[in-house]
Amino acid sequence: MLARRIIPCLDCDLGVPGGRVVKGIEFKQIRYAGVPWELADQYYQDGADEIVFLDITASSDRRETMTSVIKKTSLSVFVPLAVGGGISSLAQSREVFNAGADKVTVNTSALKRPDLISEIAGRYGNQAVVLAIDAKRRYSQEDGRNMVQTEEGPCWFECSYYGGREFTGIDAIDWAKKAVSLGAGEILLTSMDRDGTKLGFDIPLTAAVARMVRVPVIASGGCANPEHMLEVFQKTDASAALAASIFHFQECSIRDVKTYLRKNGVNVRL
Repeated sequence: MLARRIIPCLDCDLGVPGGRVVKGIEFKQIRYAGVPWELADQYYQDGADEIVFLDITASSDRRETMTSVIKKTSLSVFVPLAVGGGISSLAQSREVFNAGADKVTVNTSALKRPDLISEIAGRYGNQAVVLAIDAKRRYSQEDGRNMVQTEEGPCWFECSYYGGREFTGIDAIDWAKKAVSLGAGEILLTSMDRDGTKLGFDIPLTAAVARMVRVPVIASGGCANPEHMLEVFQKTDASAALAASIFHFQECSIRDVKTYLRKNGVNVRL
């Protein structure tokens, strides 16, 4: 078994000079968390396997992504950097890679134009393309949906875009499979129902997607403690766990998480 990865996520609001890291609950109720490159350096020193930067307002405001932030971060942080938010063309992805990113994440633009995945993968390789899926539970029984059993009953998961502001009617499991066939090398899977709630990862969602695709799946949304990360690794085939609040607000360190996981039999890099 490959080592499981622990990935801090920096949701960045670039609507202020220099940018700032924020965190919300179910994509709302935003709190200020810090300066992007300062937090990234702190997490790098603490043992993060990768770092994800998401410009949470780029798609909705039609702004370009955070190349200046990535340039500053890459001067002192030497783990893979994944960057997303507003990337809608091969040219924009090139700007991000030239700034120092190792991967790009795509969501809104890929849903609107799936060929974007193939274009980026064709130029930079599948491993450089991360498909971000923001999924929400829907309990309606509909033909043609991938129904997943949850504690509340069977449901399907609907993809959203524009930072969770709009919904697409697209089944998240179907979209994950299609995106992988187009060249996506990884799935960043966020449960909108669990985001910021500290109730733990959405195990049914994560297990279902990881079971259906042959690329790494990053579990995201709801992590409050090391026990939640242990649970997602024990109950699903997720290759990585992503968290924000517990690291941003010093509730737990990456080093503490990894030590706990290693003691409980999870292969992680210390």
